[in-house]
Amino acid sequence: MWRLRRRRNDDAGGRTAVAEPPAEASEDYPGSTSELLAEIERLTAANRGQRDPELERRLLRLRHIAGTRLLDGARGDAQHPEPDRDALPADAGLPELAPEQLSPALLRAGILRDGCVLVRGLVPRADALAFAQRIERAFAERERRDAGGAAAPGYYDEFAPHPRFNPVTERPWIKEGGGVLAADSPLLAFEMLELFGRAGVPELVEGYLGEPGLISVQKTTLRKAEPAVGGAWHQDGAFMGRVRSLNLWLSLSRCGDEAPGLDLVPRRLDGLVATQTDEAVLSYQVSHRKAEEAAGDMSIIRPIFEPGDALFFDELFLHQTGSDPTMPNPRYAIENWFFGPSGFPREFAPLAV
Repeated sequence: MWRLRRRRNDDAGGRTAVAEPPAEASEDYPGSTSELLAEIERLTAANRGQRDPELERRLLRLRHIAGTRLLDGARGDAQHPEPDRDALPADAGLPELAPEQLSPALLRAGILRDGCVLVRGLVPRADALAFAQRIERAFAERERRDAGGAAAPGYYDEFAPHPRFNPVTERPWIKEGGGVLAADSPLLAFEMLELFGRAGVPELVEGYLGEPGLISVQKTTLRKAEPAVGGAWHQDGAFMGRVRSLNLWLSLSRCGDEAPGLDLVPRRLDGLVATQTDEAVLSYQVSHRKAEEAAGDMSIIRPIFEPGDALFFDELFLHQTGSDPTMPNPRYAIENWFFGPSGFPREFAPLAV
């Protein structure tokens, strides 16, 4: 597996040095940003040894504080790496990469050519399947809580961002679409970040964005997509605005044939496609005809994903859930957006990774 060597300083706790805003006391953590990041790493290591729901809730809060500080300290001069086009496979259609092939420069080249990068086995199959079972449990615990009962510790506990950020109003829509926000499940949020860490994702993202990646409370979703729920063609940039982003869509079950997958336009688009034409009625929705026009001679594709396979793309990528009511199974996935602090959507609440 490719790893980006982290640049260190004397007090950064092993994290990349960042421009820090003036050290201001916090009622939750009074130390500097570097000390806060080191404390997160220390508590994460402790929780690996003995899982503790209270500690996992505390870690989410500290990651929110750290994300806010990184957001406030962003310099705005981050750059993507020079794309390594020579390392990109020349396969017809969308090439499939192995985790050990990944680098920020190759990832950039793939997104600029094909709109996305497909990585087989980014996460071990067994880990992906186990995480899917945890998502099912989180859904059940949310139902128990909504019915007036008490959810099992750690599985469902709604996260409240700092008042400077918008309140989380998306929960009813997320639930209707077959999802639960990762931040609302401290247990699963911890395990998700552990999956990412073992796969080298934080380093890959930082190398791609040119600055430490942040995730958001509102755009990190643990998904169970039922076959009866159709998709809508869209580019996330249509409703996120000008951002610096990288999406990681991680499959946790076989999908694309026996469960809903993703329909993709496998080419780079340099701007937003017209919305609300033909049958597309939602403000962000692209019609199927417009998607076909955007695909051109590349044609729309629906890859088959196995548990642990991943797709990376940015806010201009045109895609939709590829669903058919005759499919026998639901699809489990992690849908996560990483943002650079210099291009973070201001209406979202940040979490450091």
